[in-house]
Formats: sequence, C-alpha cells, structure tokens
Amino acid sequence: MVPSIACFDDASLGLLFGAGLRERAARLRLPGTRRVSLGSCVRRVLNISLGLLIAYLSIPVILNLLNSRQVMNTSFNPLRIVNTYGAFGSITKERTEVILQGTSSLDPNDPTAVWEEFEFKCKPGDLRRRPCLISPYHYRLDWLMWFAAFQTYEQNEWIIHLAGKLLAQEEEIMSLLATNPFAGRDPPRWIRGEHFRYKFSQPWGKHASDGKWWIRKRIGPYFPPVNLQGLKRFFEDRNWPYPLKD
Repeated sequence: MVPSIACFDDASLGLLFGAGLRERAARLRLPGTRRVSLGSCVRRVLNISLGLLIAYLSIPVILNLLNSRQVMNTSFNPLRIVNTYGAFGSITKERTEVILQGTSSLDPNDPTAVWEEFEFKCKPGDLRRRPCLISPYHYRLDWLMWFAAFQTYEQNEWIIHLAGKLLAQEEEIMSLLATNPFAGRDPPRWIRGEHFRYKFSQPWGKHASDGKWWIRKRIGPYFPPVNLQGLKRFFEDRNWPYPLKD
C-alpha cells in the first residue's frame, strides 16, 4: 500500500501536510534548484543494486513459472525476497464432478427409474451448456461441489445435508440452483450422487458439432440413493434441523 501513495497527485496529498512543507516542495520543483548531493547518489546506487539483486533472484522463479510442473508457495532463496504463491501450479484438462439426480420412482434400484439432474448455476452439468463467467461473483456452492468431487461423501457430509434439503425442495436451497427438474411437481422420492469425469470437447469435433461443450464419462456412484425418511437418523445424530417438505 505504501508504494501506491506515489500514484497520487501532489495537489491531492498536499492537504495532508503543512504550508511550510508544501512551499519547500514547490521550490524544489523550480528549474535550477535541484542539486545532486552525495545522499542522492548513494540512494540511486542502492536502488539500482537492489533492483539487480531482485532480478537475479527472480530467475529461478520465472523458470518455475514456465515449467509444466510448477511448485507453488515456495521460496527459492534463503533471503525469501522472491517466492511463488498460489493455490494451483497448473490447470488440468479434466475435472471430476458430482452430479445430483432425483427420481420419483418408488424403487431407486428399478432399472426403469427415470433420474433427472439438478443443474447448478455455474459448475459443469449439462453437456450443452456453455461455461459461465464467474467474476467478480463467486458461486460458493458450485466451488464446494468441485472440491467434494476430489474426495468421498463421508469426508463431505454437508453434501448429504444438501441432498436432504433438495428432497424437501426447500425454497432457500432451490434458489442456489439454475434449474429444478421437479419444479411445479411433487418433490423427488430419492436423490443420489453420480461421479463423472468431464473434459472439453474438441473444436470442430463430433461432440462440438452436436452442440456439446463437454464430454463426460461416468466414474461410478458418489453416494447411494437416499430419501427423507432414511436421512432422519443421520440428521438427528448431527443435530441438524430435519428438513420438512413445503
């Protein structure tokens, strides 16, 4: 923040200082009033030396930046003047996603059961939906769903809590989704989580020509079908409010 002060106009910062200091600064700006002193020469040498030192120490940082296997949150010298910082050193070409599906079937194991997908506002789901721009707003639930796909539902119990809310079709939760396949209908009897691997379709390829932005392949089940009655004990053990159907 301190270096940014130099970006302000002198007239704007002048109000923060006394009249005497402002007059002195004005005289120094007059032609022929500036003198090269020993102090200014020493300061200039120190500034140049520090710049050259930082440039030299930045060489391994730049090489790491160009490396396909970047190392993040690391210092490359004992002085710790330059370093790398960030959550991800590289961006993968594939991503795993949890897709939540609901059905009105009495038996979730019935092969004829029709499972319909809940669409989130930004995370991949519908293969034909163009990826969204999230800046500057952050879709936190979509973000958490992505991280949950890295682990199991036992490590992310909140996703079962979310499934219970979807089973009850609670209005607050439904407002976080892009589409609800059960809108205007009876709530789903069962909800399950399916695990998929997504990647972009190739431009001018077969999938892209069919209007698909994504290609996905099923990895397997993420969590088994659950219903409200079966989740009652789960919610009670965690002191979570039991969701009620509207």
